[in-house]
Amino acid sequence: MARRRRRPWWVAIVLVLLLALGAGAAVVYYTATKQPGPWAERCSALVLGDSAEIDLEQSRNASIISGVAARRGLPPRAVTIALATAFQESGIRNLSYGDRDSIGIFQQRPSQAWGTRAQIMDPYYASRAFYAALAQVNNWQNADVGDVAQKVQRSGYPDAYDKHVAKSKLLASSLSGETPASFSCVVRGLPAGNPGGLVTFFGQTLPTSDEVSRSGTTVTVRTASTKNAWQAASIAVANAKTYGVRSVSVGDRTWQPSATIMPRWSGTSATTASTVVIELA
Repeated sequence: MARRRRRPWWVAIVLVLLLALGAGAAVVYYTATKQPGPWAERCSALVLGDSAEIDLEQSRNASIISGVAARRGLPPRAVTIALATAFQESGIRNLSYGDRDSIGIFQQRPSQAWGTRAQIMDPYYASRAFYAALAQVNNWQNADVGDVAQKVQRSGYPDAYDKHVAKSKLLASSLSGETPASFSCVVRGLPAGNPGGLVTFFGQTLPTSDEVSRSGTTVTVRTASTKNAWQAASIAVANAKTYGVRSVSVGDRTWQPSATIMPRWSGTSATTASTVVIELA
């Protein structure tokens, strides 16, 4: 019987080095761009030919930030300011650490009267607290986004928010429903559907005028406008992995997740529909 030839020891070392280099390159890519690599599960906002990509964790937090604004009757500009702030402060991640006692998606500080640690670590509470502070800024509706963010946060790096504004505008336009059929996600391995969880989520992230109902694994949102319908649709897509969403429909436009490429919304006609139908796995 022929004896198997052993691989030279240096082959194993080379493989380990290549894996380490690949992981390092991924870290460098994210650090430089603040967006996931093309190989990762991710979401994209495509608005007038420009796109912004975020990973699934960022997508969920961004949808909460956008949804809480809608719940409070705030316009997409407020979402842009909040997202630019969250990008700079935490990368839109709900961090349990930060400079001194800073925590959460906005790196708010319990010692600066933003709330208790438990409250700030709740992204819904943190978003509401941010918007409450935003409302106290004079002329926030028209002033420079970075300047407004600095007045809310009082950061040691007052110009740092500016580099996130363009991307935040795209995400805000998409998640707020201003740009229909513009939000999509690459999702692998949908979990079992959780319609009850999605209904509860909508109860904290949609305007109070929206009516949410459930029948089996189908969740339906009846809204007051087409814009509101597309907001609900985008938020559902953003949380497809969390709740097991397998399709979202607004009129004749339908989205279904893909594990490989960024899926497009099917259908081509403009729609004035105000009802969203979400099918869960």
